Amino acid sequence: MTTRTTPTALAPAQAAARLDAFTVVDVRSPGEYAGGHLPGAHNVPLYRFDEAADALTAAASRRPLLLVCASGNRSAQGLARLAARGVEASHLDGGTGAWAAQGHPVERPAGARTPWPMDRQVRFAAGSLVALGFLAGRAWRPAHWLSGAVGAGLVFSGVTGTCGMAAVLARLPHNRAAGDAVPFEETLTRLAG
Repeated sequence: MTTRTTPTALAPAQAAARLDAFTVVDVRSPGEYAGGHLPGAHNVPLYRFDEAADALTAAASRRPLLLVCASGNRSAQGLARLAARGVEASHLDGGTGAWAAQGHPVERPAGARTPWPMDRQVRFAAGSLVALGFLAGRAWRPAHWLSGAVGAGLVFSGVTGTCGMAAVLARLPHNRAAGDAVPFEETLTRLAG
């Protein structure tokens, strides 16, 4: 275990220059990961970080960790969780979106489908529930509470930097990897070994 726990954000060019020095950990859902990830990245979804804590700590003792997500938000959350355990890591500023936009390589299995990014899924689900609550509330007044509950959840998400809706959506079938994806347990073994 390392002693410095100040999170470090790396720009895509900085990370690309040293990519082979890192153990890259993609914290997105398996479906998002299958849609395209940094070369050599291991998939450890943020919602499974507690299960992976020992393996991530072991990996960090051998090589520096670089956490990656779609935009940098979830990887920053993962960084904070590792820092609380005293584990040093960095994260990719701007995530895979910024990485790919700057022309760096992205691996994706042949035939893999790309689900929407999680933030887009959350916006779609939240917007749909608010609209449903509004429309249903016209016929049955208590249905307006659905819109209020979603709004309160979004405020809570903004204040805390967490998103319960994203955690639920990440477990849906379209966000799971299909085909030849590496099982989570094997990923943990690779990180720990």
